Amino acid sequence: MNAPQPAPRPATYQDVLEAPPHMVAEIVHGALELHPRPAPRHAWASSRIGGRLGRAFDDDDDGAGPGGWIILDEPELHLGGDVLVPDLAGWRRERMPSLPEGAWFELAPDWACEVLSPSTRRLDLTDKRAIYAREGVGFLWFVDPDARTLEAFGLREGAWVLLGALAGEAAVRMAPFEALEWPLGALWA
Repeated sequence: MNAPQPAPRPATYQDVLEAPPHMVAEIVHGALELHPRPAPRHAWASSRIGGRLGRAFDDDDDGAGPGGWIILDEPELHLGGDVLVPDLAGWRRERMPSLPEGAWFELAPDWACEVLSPSTRRLDLTDKRAIYAREGVGFLWFVDPDARTLEAFGLREGAWVLLGALAGEAAVRMAPFEALEWPLGALWA
């Protein structure tokens, strides 16, 4: 007869700090989740989104865009007991006028974007999506470089509502950044 196995201990931030440097470490519902750094097509899509949105909504010194946001690549979010690293996240400047002094963010973003890959797809579409809803993130985008799609969701009364799904070379004008139109095809390396 096998002896009962002790329950695994919940992951701690020390586990995140001790993760191998070539891995992204997150804590999701008490479990340490490790996945490899983004592959080139994944990094390309994320960088292109951040560049386009950042120029128009974050770096608005030239007056070319509406501004009003802080948009960052791979910020570390400490939300309750969870530690998440979205590919991109944005905060309205009215909620977060300046960057925090610490190494992470405790204020949930207003928008998050996950670029799906084989190693992150399940986690992004399930557990992380639920945590973003729990924390009141207003908008969530999923970009899939393999399928060449973008799905945008808005949080309405605690549930995700599909705002739009685009594919291929479609023109993107999607909340919360509908003031800017750009070609979805620019994301595909």
